Amino acid sequence: MNPTMKKIIIANWKMNPATPKEALRIFSVIHKETKSIKNIDVIFTPPFVFLPLLKQAKLGAQDVFFEKSGAFTGEISALQLKAYGITHVIVGHSERRAMGETEEIVQKKLKTVLESGLKAILCIGENERNREEAFPVIMRHELHSALLKIKKSALRNLIVAYEPIWAIGTGHAETPEHAFEITILIRRDLYKIAGRSIASKIPIIYGGSVASKNAVSFIKDGGMDGLLVGGASLRAREFVKIVKGSSEVQK
Repeated sequence: MNPTMKKIIIANWKMNPATPKEALRIFSVIHKETKSIKNIDVIFTPPFVFLPLLKQAKLGAQDVFFEKSGAFTGEISALQLKAYGITHVIVGHSERRAMGETEEIVQKKLKTVLESGLKAILCIGENERNREEAFPVIMRHELHSALLKIKKSALRNLIVAYEPIWAIGTGHAETPEHAFEITILIRRDLYKIAGRSIASKIPIIYGGSVASKNAVSFIKDGGMDGLLVGGASLRAREFVKIVKGSSEVQK
């Protein structure tokens, strides 16, 4: 955990909830209970249609297109997101990769986000739990291919999210101890790619069945700079517990 930065807790609502009324209800509870917490950045990434409702929040997008403008029906550009006040964008989430997003597309999206001055949350993670691989080959490949041809200076806006695919939505999270080992290996490769000065300041966060019962351990024992929270971020009281618990961890 980097002692010089705020911890980052990201609420990834995915394609939920069903109505604006429910989105506002969830947000209102969370915002009321967490707005006074100063040592954590709480970022909301709701579906695009709900972004206008959450103007009091720090907002992120769940996806982006890699072109600046043009005849791309249904897509949204990084420049449009930035103009609207969005500060963060999730790139390369495993659920999008599963829908056909290639490494080339992930790289293009990441480059576009970073060069637009937005913060990119790059998701990497292995499909299966395998303790025989200290640093799974697929994770290293995802990391290196995504950062290909991106200027080192742009990497100051990078956040890396370790999301073991086998843990997402299963209720079976990685152990904080193993997550800590993975963090060290990710950081080591970031040193090689970006240099120590920049890499040491890149936050590494954890996602995958995060809940109030394990959140503090991932910050305290797992050395994480924050959390990417899926299902639990839709349960307002549960997410508040995650944020408050994480805020109490001493750097």
